[in-house]
Amino acid sequence: MSVSFELQAEPRADQGKGASRRLRRAGKVPAILYGEGKDPQPITLDHNAVMLNLEHEAFYSHILSVKLGGKAEKAILRDVQRHPCKPIILHLDLLRVSEDHAIRVHVPLHFTNEESCVGVKTGGGMVSHQMVEVEVECLPKHLPEFIEVDVASLNVGDSLHLSQISLPEGVSIVALSHGPDHDLPVVSILKPRGAAAEEEAGGEAAEGGEAS
Repeated sequence: MSVSFELQAEPRADQGKGASRRLRRAGKVPAILYGEGKDPQPITLDHNAVMLNLEHEAFYSHILSVKLGGKAEKAILRDVQRHPCKPIILHLDLLRVSEDHAIRVHVPLHFTNEESCVGVKTGGGMVSHQMVEVEVECLPKHLPEFIEVDVASLNVGDSLHLSQISLPEGVSIVALSHGPDHDLPVVSILKPRGAAAEEEAGGEAAEGGEAS
């Protein structure tokens, strides 16, 4: 992992909607730190710091360091509640992690070689993303910031499925553990629009000829 994220937290005694509103007016974000067999710990975070971190794609799939009471706990971001209209974070859920327990995290997919893809460069096709992230399972030390999906060799009409993604060491895709029916397409190379339209028109003409 190329970057790290540290959250400065304070314990939160007051709870409830009224207390949360007061915290937000003071520039704080109410949050909860839970998991790993420990009692849930209500905390507060600095709103501006949280907003800056949320601008980083990696923040959503990284092991975070939560500093609380002079100690640091490792956690991952489990949920973000945002105001429906305003740029305000309402609440964060943070899940504690330990080195020897596997975790499940949604990791972004980064597609490479789209411009040099065979189906695009020579076939005039278009790249179509069916997924932009995937849920993986791994130990915290193996958690990738993102997973690369190389589309260079795909031709027009080809699709690349979950089982064909090259994964880092110690990482597995959760969906594939549910059986072959869950081996869904991740990216496809669509036919050029003109070619697709011509095929459709040709098919209609053929049907019309048979009908006559």
